[in-house]
Amino acid sequence: MKIGALVFLTEQSGNPGAIAREAENLGFESFFVAEHMVVPSTYTTHYPRSRDGKVPEFYARLIDPFVALAIAADATSRVKIGTAICLLPQRDVIETAKVTASIDLYSKGRLILGVGAGWFREEAEVMGVNFARRWQHLRESVEALRKLWSGDDVSYAGEIVKFPPVKLGPKPVQKPGPPILLGAHDPKYALKRVARYADGWCPGGLSAEKARECIPQIKRMAKEFGRDPDQLEFSVLLGAEGPSADVMKQYQEAGVTRLVLAASAVSEDGVKVVRGLGSFVERAAKL
Repeated sequence: MKIGALVFLTEQSGNPGAIAREAENLGFESFFVAEHMVVPSTYTTHYPRSRDGKVPEFYARLIDPFVALAIAADATSRVKIGTAICLLPQRDVIETAKVTASIDLYSKGRLILGVGAGWFREEAEVMGVNFARRWQHLRESVEALRKLWSGDDVSYAGEIVKFPPVKLGPKPVQKPGPPILLGAHDPKYALKRVARYADGWCPGGLSAEKARECIPQIKRMAKEFGRDPDQLEFSVLLGAEGPSADVMKQYQEAGVTRLVLAASAVSEDGVKVVRGLGSFVERAAKL
């Protein structure tokens, strides 16, 4: 079982390179960072994970994920680095293709791109996203990214994402590009989306029992789409409290290959936060 660390970084967390290096030294397989662009001053979206339904204020202060990952890449040599998750519809796809390829190049092929469509309507609208069409926007962005990574004189003509033939470099080290994991949570819709166009799934809080139910469905649908289901990778994002060894084993038996433990370093030293998760690496090694 691979164990990753997901850290919510702000200007108070410390240097992303030092935090990623600590994760690498502790034996974490991967180091992920989160993304939110802005928090509108007024909104009606209810945030279910807080008592008052308010979106955490620090979401407005999260470090840009690709800046953080560039620093992390320079400070490490083995640990995989990634987003969990990048709100891809809120970003220009050409700029995103360039920055992700650049990070993959300088990290020697260690980038994992976790993507999602977003749940925060007002944030999406500030960033110019039609919230009702955000999943279509995400799919088109993923398809366009792969084209931009793969060759020159490439174009894309979606309903939302479109550009004429262009040349773009550098190209990623990983071929055909960094793995794109879909961070969709609702199994009713997520399974088909993963099977259709993602390289894997990274939902938050999925139980081992639900994973055992959903993963075979995704693989079956992937085969129906003409894709190789054995090439898909399944990760689950969990809280910092982490799973027991028995629960880790249940995830492993369900087909999950990576557990990512999420911790907040909003106003704390990120190195200490990651160090506090280190026991789970040792626990997984005994499986």
